[in-house]
Amino acid sequence: MGNQLDLLGDFSMSPPTAQPAETSPLTAATEAFPAPEPGAVLDSGPKSLLILDTETSGLDPAAHACLEVGAILFDVASRSVLAQQSFLLPVDTNAAEAINRIPAAVTRLPQPWSEGLNWFQHLVAAADVLVAHNAAFDRQWFGRGALPPVATPWLCSMEDIRWPADRQLRSRPSVRDLALAYGVPVWAAHRALTDCIYLAEVFARCDDLEILLKRGLEPRRLVRARVSFEERHQAKEAGFRWNDPIKGAWTRRLSDRECAELSFPIVAVDVCPDDRAEHHSN
Repeated sequence: MGNQLDLLGDFSMSPPTAQPAETSPLTAATEAFPAPEPGAVLDSGPKSLLILDTETSGLDPAAHACLEVGAILFDVASRSVLAQQSFLLPVDTNAAEAINRIPAAVTRLPQPWSEGLNWFQHLVAAADVLVAHNAAFDRQWFGRGALPPVATPWLCSMEDIRWPADRQLRSRPSVRDLALAYGVPVWAAHRALTDCIYLAEVFARCDDLEILLKRGLEPRRLVRARVSFEERHQAKEAGFRWNDPIKGAWTRRLSDRECAELSFPIVAVDVCPDDRAEHHSN
């Protein structure tokens, strides 16, 4: 309790700034919990997960900022939550307030966000894998502003994990649909820790979690389905997406094992900027 009470000792209202490398609290954390080798994690499967989510003031990291971080340290073998945390980061404006309902003024109220960031870095260092729903969105905020860069492998619970067919989920399920499919109650709050809790509860209910995680970490490449117009339903049913990210094509990121299981031919593709569809998915 003493250490927890000490966190309330110093409030800060100054805008978040990246800490100098020589004084970063992450140094001690990484000494205690060295970053796992990606190959080792792939071979044996992760033992600990840091489930995380961010709330941001917009979609563009170059123009907007992360204003909330939620995280849960989860032990795979026991299906248990070891630690959980959320904290706000001060911002001047929040163009996404209608979505996350976090007024910018609230982010600037006195609270020990810098100490929260310190603890978050220790949680990162204790995890074998970082898990996020739509990880491509969340990971782009790290290494910007107050959020430190992270070297830990990422796993996307929306794109990389192939949820069991008997759950009757889409190939890219929403957090809400995923939670409901596993009997997890859903409430209306749209905050960073909320989605982390949903994922932790889903993982706790997965008998085959180790297999799902290990397969989800398999290396993947973008492939294009070679199907005719009349055969397009095969690609759609296999989770391929039309026009995203390649214009005029059905594509999906798959591992070699998943490619071998398809009933139609595919070809690997390289994405060039001119080939990308005009819209961006979030």
